[in-house]
Amino acid sequence: MKNYVAYMLTMIGAGFWGLTGLFVDSLYGYGFTAWEIVAIRLTVSSTILLVVLLLTQPGKLKIQWKHLPYFFGLGVGSIVFFNWCYFTVMQQTSLSIAVVLLYTAPIFVTILSSFLFHEPVTRSKIISLCLTVIGCALAIGLFPFGNLTIPLISIVLGILSAFFCGLYSIIGKQVSRHYNFLTTTVYALLTGSIFILPTSGLWNKTEAFQSIEVWLNIAGIAIVSTIAAYTLYTLGLAYIESSKAAILGAMEPIVAVIVGVVIFGDQLTFIQTFGILLVISAAFMTVYRRKRKIK
Repeated sequence: MKNYVAYMLTMIGAGFWGLTGLFVDSLYGYGFTAWEIVAIRLTVSSTILLVVLLLTQPGKLKIQWKHLPYFFGLGVGSIVFFNWCYFTVMQQTSLSIAVVLLYTAPIFVTILSSFLFHEPVTRSKIISLCLTVIGCALAIGLFPFGNLTIPLISIVLGILSAFFCGLYSIIGKQVSRHYNFLTTTVYALLTGSIFILPTSGLWNKTEAFQSIEVWLNIAGIAIVSTIAAYTLYTLGLAYIESSKAAILGAMEPIVAVIVGVVIFGDQLTFIQTFGILLVISAAFMTVYRRKRKIK
């Protein structure tokens, strides 16, 4: 696969993550908790993907037992705990605070990748990281009029959400060396659902599951924001550096802002526009390499 295709797939996958709020907000309205929504997201999406592979490509479900810890790391750490921390910060503070804290993830990925995979920490990466964090903060409206009264627990959980999110790029990169991107995605979702479902208490929400709108939102969060998002991101991750994938993943909050403007009629200020341009610039710096002159 050509590099620019891998970059595009990674950004599209991250963009689908940015649509998650549309479905989560509606499910909150039906009384679901953050833990229950994570359980729904993983259980439904893993079931759909598992059935599709069983019917079409059963060979992709073969794995080695020694790699199970990697899949549990992806499913439990990089998906379950990440989602729970992220949604909890949203409830305790605001979406703005949650997103900005989350998108410190590329910093963790860049540092860990330099030690684990010997990926170089270049000047362009450092600049891209700075532009990404600043751009996200501006795009979601945290700066220059942000709320500085943030509970310590929210900051800790926000940083943990960034760390767990970043682990997907690290562990996913390792697993992608042995398996197809579909194999990695289905087992990551499956192990996460096996972990969270017994503690979810979803069987107490039978009345809510009788609503067609609930199932439409479940289909959206499972098919669009989970299966399509993780599949495309994991596919792109197999062909690019982990740190670059993490930076390109910053398209998620940008998509969230655009959805707010287009669907909910939010006004996009100059500050937000400037923040979006910073993130796009960071993505461009990530994928652009100056060609050497041929003598």
